[in-house]
Amino acid sequence: MARRKRKQLIACLLLLLTTAIFPTSSLADDAGLIASIEGSHKFSKKLSASMEIEFRSRNNFRTADRVSLGAEVGYKLLPWLKASASYNLLIDNNREDISYQDDGVSYNNWRPSYWGLRHRFNVSLTGSYKVQRVEVSLRERWQYTYRRSQTIDNFDFDEGMWEDYEVRGKGKNVLRSRLQVEWDIPKCKFDPFASVEFHTTRELEKTRFIIGVDHSVKKTHVFQLYYRYQLTGSKSDEPNIHMVGLGYTYKF
Repeated sequence: MARRKRKQLIACLLLLLTTAIFPTSSLADDAGLIASIEGSHKFSKKLSASMEIEFRSRNNFRTADRVSLGAEVGYKLLPWLKASASYNLLIDNNREDISYQDDGVSYNNWRPSYWGLRHRFNVSLTGSYKVQRVEVSLRERWQYTYRRSQTIDNFDFDEGMWEDYEVRGKGKNVLRSRLQVEWDIPKCKFDPFASVEFHTTRELEKTRFIIGVDHSVKKTHVFQLYYRYQLTGSKSDEPNIHMVGLGYTYKF
């Protein structure tokens, strides 16, 4: 009876958390996929490292959005506090851009979608606290992303011809704050989790809501399935997006 009550309680908590944090979506929202493969290794109880490759899609799963390669090193400063640093090479499929004349109807310029490179560096501190089989963690991450300059095609409707357009190099700092809750259910190979993350520059740019499960096989193979809803800020030209996440981690 006690186990059944615990499971019912966890199910109720997940339902309440989902209802509370996931906003009502819009018909204009996009949808996509996140798929990742990761390899991680613990050198000691304190030092660990990992490498990851990730693919993302958008436009209702029809268009490739990003491929990224990343590496991270983590170190436990205290039993409840972990520091980490990482680097990611981002290969982005940037969205097309169309500008209009003053009448708001006639086309001015059209820049088709194009692939570009970005370099991303992260430094994080994660504090965690566990009560019985529920672990709550707060991660604060400083993120710096640099976009290199490149020349792309641009069609000028006034001149009726293609011309070169320079996308200038740009650096960007973001503070990412994530609150996460994980449950360790007795005699269950599925570990549910839920989180909310805020991306802040001078204002709130993005909010990410995630709920999912981890499934471990012999403590070596970890499979992850989750749903993520990304809510963009009022000044963003990107739509809100629903994401289905699939992940695999090999621990060696």
